[in-house]
Amino acid sequence: MNIIRRIRHRLFRWQQALLYRFIKIKRIGPDLAEFNIDTQLPIIYAMQTPSFAEQLVIDREVSELGWGSPKQRGLEKQLNARHFFGIYRRSRLLFRKTTTPIVDRPLLAHVDWLKQHPEQDIQIVPIRVFWGRAPEKEKSFLRIWLQNSGALGGRLVTLMAILFNGRNTFVHISKPLSLRELMDDNASTEVVARKVARVLRVHNRKVTTSVLGPDLSHRRTLVHNLPNKPMVLAAIEEEVQRTGISKAKAQKKALSYADEIASNISYTNVRFLDVLLTWVWNKLYDGITIHNIEPLKDVSKDNEIVYVPCHRSHIDYLLLSYVLYHKGLQMPQIAAGINLNMPIVGSILRRGGAFFMRRTFRDNKLYAAVFDEYLHSMFTQGYSTEYFVEGGRSRTGRTLNPKAGMLAMTLRSYLRDSRKPIIFMPVYTGYEKVFEANSYLGELRGKKKEKESLLGILSSLRAFKRSFGKVNVTFGEPICLTDFLNQQQPDWREQDYQSCDFRPSWAPKVVDRLAHQVVTHINRAASVNPINLIALAILAAPRQAMEASLLVKQMEAYRELLRSLPYSDIVALPDGNGEDWLAHGEALAVVSRNQHPMGDLIQTDERQAVTLTYYRNNVLHLMALPSLLACLFINNQRYTRDDVTRIVLQLYPYLQAELFLHWSESELAECIPEWLRYLVAQGYLLENEKGFHAPPASSNHYAFLSGMANNVMQTLERYYLTLSLLKQGGSGQLTSSELEEKSTLLAQRLSLLYGINSPEFFDKALFRTLIQKLLQQQHASLDEQQRLQFDQALNPMIDTLEAVLDGALRQSIVRSLQS
Repeated sequence: MNIIRRIRHRLFRWQQALLYRFIKIKRIGPDLAEFNIDTQLPIIYAMQTPSFAEQLVIDREVSELGWGSPKQRGLEKQLNARHFFGIYRRSRLLFRKTTTPIVDRPLLAHVDWLKQHPEQDIQIVPIRVFWGRAPEKEKSFLRIWLQNSGALGGRLVTLMAILFNGRNTFVHISKPLSLRELMDDNASTEVVARKVARVLRVHNRKVTTSVLGPDLSHRRTLVHNLPNKPMVLAAIEEEVQRTGISKAKAQKKALSYADEIASNISYTNVRFLDVLLTWVWNKLYDGITIHNIEPLKDVSKDNEIVYVPCHRSHIDYLLLSYVLYHKGLQMPQIAAGINLNMPIVGSILRRGGAFFMRRTFRDNKLYAAVFDEYLHSMFTQGYSTEYFVEGGRSRTGRTLNPKAGMLAMTLRSYLRDSRKPIIFMPVYTGYEKVFEANSYLGELRGKKKEKESLLGILSSLRAFKRSFGKVNVTFGEPICLTDFLNQQQPDWREQDYQSCDFRPSWAPKVVDRLAHQVVTHINRAASVNPINLIALAILAAPRQAMEASLLVKQMEAYRELLRSLPYSDIVALPDGNGEDWLAHGEALAVVSRNQHPMGDLIQTDERQAVTLTYYRNNVLHLMALPSLLACLFINNQRYTRDDVTRIVLQLYPYLQAELFLHWSESELAECIPEWLRYLVAQGYLLENEKGFHAPPASSNHYAFLSGMANNVMQTLERYYLTLSLLKQGGSGQLTSSELEEKSTLLAQRLSLLYGINSPEFFDKALFRTLIQKLLQQQHASLDEQQRLQFDQALNPMIDTLEAVLDGALRQSIVRSLQS
């Protein structure tokens, strides 16, 4: 018997080695560090269906994890049955995609063994082996069947799956379950085993949905069904009445819209993009670091996921899908602008999961109805989706004011069918060097935005010769739409939405609040990289130049500040030290070194300085509160704790509106004393019985305080500029748009006079946000002619800004107003 056992064991290892010549494994699923596997207790493995090939894979993978090989003789003796069991029996008919739930004999034996050993426990580890993975079309029958070969045929189908998809094999290992905790001592062995199998089948369905997503309908079927949906039929009737065209022509138009919109995801294309993007990332970037993905893995099993990333670059589209694919999560259907539906590129993106939308379709009710219905079909059928709430890419590096259109359509779909919960997943992408930096720089200098084209993409290939540093991808705190609606509109489930076409009167305000919560959560998930730290320090220095040693110290001080009082518990900070970060910045050519006998100087030319404002703005919100505190003291002001709290609370609503800061007023009142204590402990502020004041101007502590203040000082200067224009014009004299235009022109003038290299200093959108906030705070109002009215309530804020800002700049603003 020993000889036979040894022969079987060697044969098993030989077959395993042979198999691994044909396959390439990638482990996916929860973080293995959180499993807390006890190797002293028996471990059994739950598979979808009994499969010898999968046993070969599972044995190798768990052995490498240090859990011991299930085929080891010592482990086999622990229990009376095999360590592998299935929860389904696959069809014996070739290519028949049916399975039968079973209670496998080894599971019955394990339950019986545990009943006989009440002091013991058995750990059940659910494992799925995917021979390739991607949602597919029904017509692409071979690969979609083979990637889920456990549900099909027998050994022949498994062999074909290995040959076709083996180089793209994923092993999903789930957290272990305690068989003891699932047992009922009063129940029979059969009842307990059925219960365990049922729990594992539910878990298996969730894993399948999370990893593969639902089977994609044949695209042609989906497209042809959209014009027959009730809302689209109503829009067709309205189009016929409005334009006088025939119903057949209106239906044809609806069909063409559906064809223009719908994605056409292809497994072959996904694999092509996987290979291509792996090569691209290796050429462009030094690495991609992923943060906080575990909460996403948890919620993705039971919920419809809507990814809402920040939008910094066209790379965002590809990067998130690439990360999700390699982390074993369902690839999303991505909302892309119709401008990207260009020859060749558009087809590749569509087959990678992109569906296309026009920039605006407010006046095209038929198109809106088709798009609404397409989006609704995505949500209700369980596809994860992705769209950018900012609308377009940020040219300044700041998170843009959200556009609520896609969120409104998501809410409308949810009011129609709320059976599957929707989770919004904010995603922050932090680049050390943005691929489109040159084009952004030109646009900020007034150059017209170039239209996307195939020729433009080909010309960008020259950038592959340069390094773009590292990328950080951080998944934020999930936002549950159900919970949000329960807070904002507690009776939303009881209302009838048929009469209002699922557009209730409360929806616009709720969607607006949701949009701001999404971008606020994006900012909470920010990551800080060395280029951000270089930008924070050097842009605040005179002439954007510093001694190398001082720059190193200030970068390390910023990192320590953000570590000691973190903006949120998921903000990622860089490893290493200031010397490493500076060397990295020089390698990426974001700064230049000027060697000098008395100590090297780090400098920026005009192009570098303007580019660095982008990376400073990425993380400016993290520094907003300490920088605002520093602004109060930089001109040798002395304030008591109460004075500081009053001024910060007075200015905070405007910074919050601009930077999407997450503190409420009550939370802010608690944070201020903490920050003051930290600044005093570090020597950046001094405290005595009269209050707080700045250290001597000749000290390094003052230099850091001054640099920190400059990160927000320009924002306060913009506020003073606008309020001065408003006050000079007089109450009831200027409209919002007129004040916005005048403020922009004056800011442009001042930027030329004072060499301000920050494009956002004269960003019209930021002046618009300030004016809107003045109206919300009731510091101004609109009369019947839509002109701005104000009274003495505006004076306290003006007085505060006059006390904080540099006198020379204030006088320059006053002179400009008088000229």
